[in-house]
Amino acid sequence: MGFLDHVAACNDHDASRYIPFTIDNQVVGRIRPGFAEFLQHWPAVFSVTRESVALNCTGPDLMERSRRVAEVLDQLVEQGVLSHIHGERYAAMVEDGEEPLLLIDRAIAPYFGIRAYGQHVNGLVRDETGLKMWVSRRADDRLHYPGRLDNLAAGGLPYGLSLSENLAKECWEEAGIPGQLASQAISVGAVSYHMDTENGFKSDTLYCYDLELPKEFVPCCMDGEVQAFYLWPIEQVMDRVRNSSEFKLNCNLVIIDFLIRHGYIGPDDDAYRPLLTALRPVQPLLG
Repeated sequence: MGFLDHVAACNDHDASRYIPFTIDNQVVGRIRPGFAEFLQHWPAVFSVTRESVALNCTGPDLMERSRRVAEVLDQLVEQGVLSHIHGERYAAMVEDGEEPLLLIDRAIAPYFGIRAYGQHVNGLVRDETGLKMWVSRRADDRLHYPGRLDNLAAGGLPYGLSLSENLAKECWEEAGIPGQLASQAISVGAVSYHMDTENGFKSDTLYCYDLELPKEFVPCCMDGEVQAFYLWPIEQVMDRVRNSSEFKLNCNLVIIDFLIRHGYIGPDDDAYRPLLTALRPVQPLLG
């Protein structure tokens, strides 16, 4: 087990298993042929061939397009093809595009292989013994990675919320960090990964933040998603990441990025240069 193993696990992707998902002749994602077969039962909404899936209801109204797709997804949930609807929506758009072309429920996004965005906060404390990091343990009833270690606060970026609004929301819900304190989080870049999952293609970019917290601050979960918090010396966090699989998979990348930025993984480490590239892989061509 090592740092590069976690990065490799987050980038286990085989593009040959997918076909493009297009809107207005622009590729916005990728879909497994098996899932595409279910979509062909709604020809007014999706045009399905062996080579691609295209959105048919491509009028100018974003909300109407999204509503029609949501109706299909609701029916697929009723049929048991999809497990559930999350309630938050992600925007499907052309890479580096400015305007969303479709809104898809967060739980369904991997089925369509659209790029998703999230925000992860490294909660830090400096005292006379050195640098420490707050680590959370996910609740045992979480659908994904129950009981695993996590960043202090993290969450997906849904359509309709700004980065600052969503950051404040996640900090409060997951760790009880008040808005004024959360606003002191420093944006420090991003990590990306492209991974095949049980549900489809997960192409994520995680915006990373460092937030120094007062020594007297103790996090408290407000939404039931976290069962415990630990304040560990950064060396202990580093050891857990390097030598175990205790952290939720993508959280390893956020912490590895932190360790590089703060000099805990340096040029004398054999993994240093490979990690610099691997944490920000080039988006695979969607087509």
